[in-house]
Amino acid sequence: MTTLIYTHDACLLHQPGRHHPEAPERLLAVRRVLQTPAFGSLVWREAPLGSAEQVKRVHDDDYVDWVHAVAPEQGLRALDGGDTVMSPGTLEAVMRCVGAACAGVDAVVAGEVDNVFCATRPCGHHAEAERAMGFCVFNQAAIAALHARRQHGLKRVAVVDFDVHHGNGTQQCFHDDADLFYGSSHQSPFYPGTGSRHESGVARNIVNVPLSRGAGTAEFRSGMTAELLPALRSFAPELLIISAGFDAHHLDPLGGLRLTDEDFAWITRELMDIAAASAQGRVVSVLEGGYSLEGLASGTAAHVRTLMDV
Repeated sequence: MTTLIYTHDACLLHQPGRHHPEAPERLLAVRRVLQTPAFGSLVWREAPLGSAEQVKRVHDDDYVDWVHAVAPEQGLRALDGGDTVMSPGTLEAVMRCVGAACAGVDAVVAGEVDNVFCATRPCGHHAEAERAMGFCVFNQAAIAALHARRQHGLKRVAVVDFDVHHGNGTQQCFHDDADLFYGSSHQSPFYPGTGSRHESGVARNIVNVPLSRGAGTAEFRSGMTAELLPALRSFAPELLIISAGFDAHHLDPLGGLRLTDEDFAWITRELMDIAAASAQGRVVSVLEGGYSLEGLASGTAAHVRTLMDV
């Protein structure tokens, strides 16, 4: 298979402050592991800039305009209680995240490549229509889903999220649209406090698999096999977007789950099989969380190696 990597050095210029977990070193760790000889067949492209039009398909006009207006030329600007911080390089970084995800959709729909991994930061799945949250400014996974519909006429688009945190922003965007599917496994109770099983959307198009602190391989695979994967298969997406967070890794300092690299490879293969059945194999994966550099690098390697089918 041909796997395309979208990335950009501008994503290193989002610098939310010393000791902030969402640090540039995260992306450097991901790129280092993907540039080793084992990944020599990857195709690399620079992430383009996304557009305000793309962003406003998910986010309120006033919020998008406000983010652009308050982007600092120097110093730092907190967008929420302090978790989500803009530096002078943040605005370009988040627009590269959006551009990567949308260009990834374009590439798989055109049949240029089999699948795409967006090695970009910051993450996006907590960003709601009208506010930043949890390190996230714009929700690139949700934006890519709506881009696929508007630009390419796809109807049924799914996002599956295995970050340790529930993607409240993506769920909010998809909740009232029966042709959008959001599935998430995540630690619960945990930030941001959403993602219970009873949150099922307008047409059971939302499937949450909450996992207790300390849960590992058995609980994760059981929940995905019994709940999320059958629902996704029945939904039969025409495009599958993955919110690929690696903070459920057992090495992660912020999360409390115990997943292994093999778990990330397993769920990637399961999702690829469903995409092969209904979506012509079209998969776009977007980097979300992961705050152990070692766990992030090894989890990403397992995920991308599976995308490459090696």
